[in-house]
Amino acid sequence: MIERTASELRTRLQQGDLSAEQLTGEFLQAIGQRDAKVKAFLHVDETAALDQARAVDARRARGETLGPLAGVPVAVKDVLCVAGQPATCGSKMLQHFQPPYDAHVITRLKQADAVLLGKTNLDEFAMGSSTENSAYQITRNPWDLERIPGGSSGGSAAAVAAGEAPLALGTDTGGSIRQPASLCGIVGLKPTYGRVSRFGLIAFASSLDQVGPFATTWPMRPCSWK
Repeated sequence: MIERTASELRTRLQQGDLSAEQLTGEFLQAIGQRDAKVKAFLHVDETAALDQARAVDARRARGETLGPLAGVPVAVKDVLCVAGQPATCGSKMLQHFQPPYDAHVITRLKQADAVLLGKTNLDEFAMGSSTENSAYQITRNPWDLERIPGGSSGGSAAAVAAGEAPLALGTDTGGSIRQPASLCGIVGLKPTYGRVSRFGLIAFASSLDQVGPFATTWPMRPCSWK
């Protein structure tokens, strides 16, 4: 399942071919097996992710109307606020900060019934283009662990390319989604300025920053650890 596109996974969830809990468990297992080498994630909340997945499954079983991303796991760049979870911006200055509110895009993901896997690495305060400048760890390109994934949203790009998440959010000031997407061989989009609310984004440059997605559009090829 971890080699399927988000669209395919959504269809299988809707058809009942797999449960959200099963799918989330597979991606959490992939993170556990692969992320020691890739170092895409700064924080993974397995308990919360599985709880969200089980809640989606329970609502689906009751026949309730679900959001368009119901049960689909998503990784989030650690510059976006998620209530009660760390928001470090890749900096030791914020290592103990836990925002009391959700960023607008996180609210929208929750409304869509997505499952939040955790927070991904970045250049400190999104100031960089290689994800070598985090205060915590250096993220590697899954296709070649000796190479960079790009940045500053390198953790999100690497997580998707490594099959650790089918979707991820990043932020782009001057290329911080588009460049790591290119280096990691996946798809990244910087939306038109103002199209997506920046509320809850700890921005590098508010007059330029935009939140946007990473994804794949084809079955993933084998990565270096295989």
